[in-house]
Amino acid sequence: MTETVEESTASAEKLRTAMTDQLVKAGTIRTKPVEAAFRTVHRHAFAPDASLVEAYAAHEAVRTKRDEHGIATSSVSAPDIQAMMLEQAELQVGMRVGEIGSGGYNAALMAEIVGPNGSVVTIDIDSYVTDRARTLLNAAGYGQVEVLLADAEHGVPDHGTVDRFMVTAGAWDIPPAWTEQLAEDGRLVVPLRMRGLTRSIAFDRDGDRLISRSAQQCGFVTMQGEGEHTERLLLIRGKEIALRFDDGWPADTEALNGVFDTEPVEAWSGVSVARTEPFTGLQIWLVSALDGFCLMAVDPDLDTGLVAPQNKQSCLALLDGDSFAYLTIRRDGDRAEFGVHGYGPRAEDVSAALVEQIRTWDRDHRQDEPVIYAYPISTPETDLPAGRVITKRHRRIVISWPHEGQANHRTINDKEN
Repeated sequence: MTETVEESTASAEKLRTAMTDQLVKAGTIRTKPVEAAFRTVHRHAFAPDASLVEAYAAHEAVRTKRDEHGIATSSVSAPDIQAMMLEQAELQVGMRVGEIGSGGYNAALMAEIVGPNGSVVTIDIDSYVTDRARTLLNAAGYGQVEVLLADAEHGVPDHGTVDRFMVTAGAWDIPPAWTEQLAEDGRLVVPLRMRGLTRSIAFDRDGDRLISRSAQQCGFVTMQGEGEHTERLLLIRGKEIALRFDDGWPADTEALNGVFDTEPVEAWSGVSVARTEPFTGLQIWLVSALDGFCLMAVDPDLDTGLVAPQNKQSCLALLDGDSFAYLTIRRDGDRAEFGVHGYGPRAEDVSAALVEQIRTWDRDHRQDEPVIYAYPISTPETDLPAGRVITKRHRRIVISWPHEGQANHRTINDKEN
């Protein structure tokens, strides 16, 4: 039997209420303005090709466009990610907000929070995306949201300063225009890639530098246009296994030929986490501590079971010339211990180096969160805080941990990779 309009409306209301209740209970939604926006905006109106159940799934994005390879190039982000970033932004009534990456739904949520005295402008490089967003926003009653077609590398054209910049596409760098257009006390919330690892970072402006206030795990479709930066794959077993490099491409790409002909090395750290305990801090620590950090991926269609990574799509790994090691786990009841599998002539050394850093995180930084800075590219290294320096095209990103001291900078030059 076909559902009537009244029944469909009631179903959407019920699902929207359940989704919001779930996000509040999980602590993802923490403030009343964000909660009210989620209870008010009809998410299904911005995902008309999805079922109501799909539209209101709290942890699932709705893909709205794919390229010729079937890879998503635009989506309505998962509600939990949108709620998390809105909480990071701390929007207030009357604020001026610029959104980079359009979909419509997130802009409507922000319009609800900033109110009629605030303003929201959303920008995208793809005319299909902006046309779609404009149509859906108007139909949903959010005609006050301005939709622009432009490359966000240069900020929001013909607009003054904004109190908040919300970036909803995976960014490899932070172009100068985003800081220049941000109010002196403004905040930028951006999914920033650092050596392949993405974190939604809430940056506060401090002159010409940015200082993080929070960093949360997330995933987004990648930025297009001038700010696009594509990761590179080093295939080491046909097409079954690849090492993923967002930067820091190895000098000798032939060094790992035949690496799986060597006997594997297994080493265990003695460091464990509870089954439901996040270990995002370990991930960002390894990004900042290891010179040869990369990610390993296994093609699910070609997987022979040769390797047993902690995550087959994106596993933390360490490459050192002709040898590499990757993170694995073994379960014991409700806990999981971190270990390492290594391959190559120096597998023992590389494995030991990775295990050492797992133990260092556990001993010195398990309860810590790093401060992440973004400085102009012209900043001399002597003027940077201690920590891992990642040099990009426009910015020098610094990951700085408390207690460590880190008297010496650890530098990765991504600018030319």
